[in-house]
Amino acid sequence: MDSALEPRTRDKQVRLLEHLASTGSLLIALSGGADSAYLAWAAHRALGEHALSVTAISPSFPAFDREQVESLVRAVGLLHEFVHTLELENPLYAANRADRCYHCKDELFTVLGNLARDRGFAAVAYGINADDAGDFRPGHRAAAEHLVLSPLLEAGLTKPEIRALSRQAGLPTWDRPASACLSSRIPYGSEVTPEKLAQIERAEAALRDLGFRQFRVRHHGDLARIEIAADEMPQALDVAILREMGRRLREAGFLYVALDVEGYRQGALNAALRVVG
Repeated sequence: MDSALEPRTRDKQVRLLEHLASTGSLLIALSGGADSAYLAWAAHRALGEHALSVTAISPSFPAFDREQVESLVRAVGLLHEFVHTLELENPLYAANRADRCYHCKDELFTVLGNLARDRGFAAVAYGINADDAGDFRPGHRAAAEHLVLSPLLEAGLTKPEIRALSRQAGLPTWDRPASACLSSRIPYGSEVTPEKLAQIERAEAALRDLGFRQFRVRHHGDLARIEIAADEMPQALDVAILREMGRRLREAGFLYVALDVEGYRQGALNAALRVVG
């Protein structure tokens, strides 16, 4: 292992690999983000053909993320499949209350659990890490109810450690910006619809084409509120770029376009929950 890694981090990876090997066989929920990608790599290393990575396709999963998954699968040689989930057909999910992620993960883990039983896999695992434990994560409740394993969390691996280990392993996801489903761009209480999700996807693809890496387009009806990472804000504030962002997001279907002066922050829409509480 890379000597530049902290010994504690190396020890955590050793324990993780031992734990994964002890399962005998495992189905891994792979979204394509840094955490799930590292878990898929580790399971592949520990279990070989007895590890199957599975990615759920739905209207809330962007085409860009699918491309990232496909690239990872090719690079690592993962045993992998796509499945379809139907969370948007659940009125409790579409209503977009604070527990939306619970209903999403309930659907996901139901589908993955059935697949694991049909294929003879011993368990299902997903990529929550030690840093996520203190955040608002209703999806983790669904994982517990479905007896889904959380190996990264159990190993005590933090996001920076996962990125460092991913870089050491040569994973293309090691520095990938934080990602989340498209529904997370819609404020709680505003219905999730396929039309809104497609609109958000078009808008975010436009920003990606302009060279931005870490951002969100929050859907507020006719208004698109753009959050850009602090280190990319100078580029966003260029007058020509501002005009181009406005033009492209209007083409995506928004009537008004606003740049959030506070920039990108993960889970920004959760602030509304604190206000209500």
